[in-house]
Amino acid sequence: MGVLFLLLLFLALSSPPSSSSNIPAALDEGSSLSVEKESDFLVSPNRAFSAGFYGVGPNAYCFAIWFNDANHTVVWMANRDKPVNGKRSKLSLHKTGNLVLTDAGQISVWASDTEPTSSSTSHTRLQLEDTGNLVLRGGGVVHWQSFDWPTDTLLPHQLITRITELVASRSRTNHSSGFYKLHFDYENTLRLIFDGIETSSVYWYDPWLVSWEAHRNSYNNSRIAFFDSFGYFNSSDELQFWTSDWGTRRLRRLTVDPDGNIRMYSLDHGNKTWQVTWQAISKPCKIHGACGANSLCTYAPESGRRCSCAPGYTIKNRTDWSHGCVPNFKSCEKGDQYDFIELRQSEFYGYDIGLFRNYSLQQCKEECLKYCSCKGIQYKADEAYCYPKNMLLNGYQGGFAYTMFIRVPKIVQVSDRKHPLEEFSLDCPKEVLTTDLDRTYKKKRENGTLRFMLWFAIGLGLLEFLCIIYVWLKTRQPLSRSKQGYIQVAAGFSKFTYAELKKATRNFNEEIGRGGGGVVYKGILPDNRAAAIKRLNEANQGEAEFLAEVSIIGRLNHMNLLETWGYCAEGKHRLLVYEYMEHGSLAANLYSNALDWEKRLGIALGTAKGLAYLHEECLEWVLHCDVKPHNILLDLNYQPKVADFGLSKLLIRGGIGNLSFSRIRGTRVTGAVKDLSIEVDRALNLGA
Repeated sequence: MGVLFLLLLFLALSSPPSSSSNIPAALDEGSSLSVEKESDFLVSPNRAFSAGFYGVGPNAYCFAIWFNDANHTVVWMANRDKPVNGKRSKLSLHKTGNLVLTDAGQISVWASDTEPTSSSTSHTRLQLEDTGNLVLRGGGVVHWQSFDWPTDTLLPHQLITRITELVASRSRTNHSSGFYKLHFDYENTLRLIFDGIETSSVYWYDPWLVSWEAHRNSYNNSRIAFFDSFGYFNSSDELQFWTSDWGTRRLRRLTVDPDGNIRMYSLDHGNKTWQVTWQAISKPCKIHGACGANSLCTYAPESGRRCSCAPGYTIKNRTDWSHGCVPNFKSCEKGDQYDFIELRQSEFYGYDIGLFRNYSLQQCKEECLKYCSCKGIQYKADEAYCYPKNMLLNGYQGGFAYTMFIRVPKIVQVSDRKHPLEEFSLDCPKEVLTTDLDRTYKKKRENGTLRFMLWFAIGLGLLEFLCIIYVWLKTRQPLSRSKQGYIQVAAGFSKFTYAELKKATRNFNEEIGRGGGGVVYKGILPDNRAAAIKRLNEANQGEAEFLAEVSIIGRLNHMNLLETWGYCAEGKHRLLVYEYMEHGSLAANLYSNALDWEKRLGIALGTAKGLAYLHEECLEWVLHCDVKPHNILLDLNYQPKVADFGLSKLLIRGGIGNLSFSRIRGTRVTGAVKDLSIEVDRALNLGA
């Protein structure tokens, strides 16, 4: 007996290791999993789950988690809508702690977007747990986990929260995102929604029920739901259910299937198959979007769910019923050219034009004929309820108390009576359900790398040469006069675009003043300051010349001068932005009772101080040449400020000599002065 035991022990120790012993238990920093290595995948310690590259089409792969039993049923995918190539694609754990999936061209397709760990000594590792959760840990902290980003399946103790949702696959063999979603809505209740190509609608729980009628609690806003391995489901909206095999610890999954139903599955370890132990909707035709627009869904246990077009309509795409049916007649004709085809025990849910009570069937039909958009009527004879429909969606037939009447031209009605409706099964062949995800890949020649590096070096050298030439030419070019003008503008002076000032004035809507130099509008700047924006009439002045004058204005600063906030010099447009004066001009207030003699004296003194600053104290002599009550503005406290000096004549101090007034830019000098050439000195006093 002892010899037999030693022999068995020797055989066990000398036998080659199984392939599973080479499978990595975790992915460490700086490591990666390759799509080309069949052994590059992770396995949970209990051997129930695997994580790796999963084939979804010819030469197309997604990084996924699947059950090791029952045909490798997928429970999660990282890149379900962007498959990667079957060559040179990798899942890499960078030393920064970020998990990245790259395609053959080293293009990032998916990433965990995790931040570097706070401790430089912490080690980040990716591991698949017994629960089926793929976890990225570092320093004892979970940085990312697949349980937070479900696709179409929920596993025991995985949560649905306010920010997560389950999205069904497009079909049984196409794992890309489909049209059906399970999530918490704004009422804090768990709902199933059909989110189609053109429309979306809730279909579970029954959309005509309020939350308390469906035994849901909408007052708990925690929005959380989960189930355990024994088969008990619990949600914060008080939705609870137990599976038919409740009480036994088994491998389970809750999946939003491609047909729009939610089902709980339990794994039968005996025959390695999944058994349905609970489902949300018992009548498959009540699932919205099953047959598309203008079609009816019928169900029989022996044949399953079938679709048929409504009378007068033809299927749009025989391989995809989600596109529905299209009419084979014009949408609008005279009312007497139409009739109605009766469909008993039928309903097209939603999209009613209205509800008309106490209507006879004839009155209901006449009501529909009033609207070009009316596609038919739904009528309940015992209650005399009339529902005209402007869309025929979510149709099903059987076990319904209402009767549907489809509006069609009379000629179509005769045709359909001769040819019964054609029905189509929803069980499509595999080649129809499978989306072509072929990813082409051509192997490079042996010297491909060398040739690539050679061309790359040539291209880089050429680019560097062009950059050197460009920089050399730019440094040799003198600044344009326009740019020189910009440099001269004071740093605190704002430059506005024409579009900004147009928006600030609401398209120059509120005019507050007008003169020979232009029109003044009130505007609100982006920082909510009220401003007076003057739009100059003459735009023939060069931009550099205009900016030079604006620069001088920016250097003028006195409490009795109107403050200039900015300018616009764009194309032919020339605008100046001033502070807004609440009481307008002196001309508007001169005969007002608001101005007593004390205020009038203050206005006179303030105006004189402002003019004295312009004529004597500033770095440049500025002759106003147009001093009048319209150019003296009053603020909220009736303090005066001289305006329009920016359009006056500018005289540079020092060595002036003779200067002809005809050369001075700005407002036209009034009186006989315009015809004289005089010598200007510091004792000059000019009256306007």
